[in-house]
Amino acid sequence: MNTHAHPTGRAPVPRTGIVAHDAVAMSRGLAQLVPDLKGRAMRLCADRTVSEDLVQDTIERALRFASQYEFGTNLRAWAYQILFSVFVTRYRRQRRERRALKWLTSDPCAWTQSAPFSSPEVGAGFTPSTAKAVEDLPVGFRSVVMLIDVGSCSYKEAARELGLPVGTVMSRLHRGRKLLASRLQESVRRREAA
Repeated sequence: MNTHAHPTGRAPVPRTGIVAHDAVAMSRGLAQLVPDLKGRAMRLCADRTVSEDLVQDTIERALRFASQYEFGTNLRAWAYQILFSVFVTRYRRQRRERRALKWLTSDPCAWTQSAPFSSPEVGAGFTPSTAKAVEDLPVGFRSVVMLIDVGSCSYKEAARELGLPVGTVMSRLHRGRKLLASRLQESVRRREAA
């Protein structure tokens, strides 16, 4: 049986397993887990506001993907896994945003500049070098990047549009973004060297 330390430092308190056998029990179980999720989120974030947002996103995602929970299994473990996944996703997003801000502060014209015309195929607001880098992507990567990053489609919507499995869409998006980023960095290096 799992135990966790009592907040006052006393003997460990036994932690009861939470198992849901139907959707109603799952919702109740998630509500019962909120204090534990808040504690774990606080340990991960060390910030009350951020941890409360993390728990809210976790509960929302758990309810949205309730069909993926296997009734009769450990609901606490499933919810903790979602919490950690949401935490990692947020951390990666913040890290990307910090890198982008650092890059943009060193070169404010890195991504956008006023241009009289941008190809509707590529999307308005791109610099000519960004538009060229997107156009030069292999068509499989370009179509996924355009649908998801520019067109704001979900993975599922893009998969349906392209007639591909969702996993293939996710893989192509990842590789397409990496390829695009390396081409844009190379473009910046060439401009700086000139």
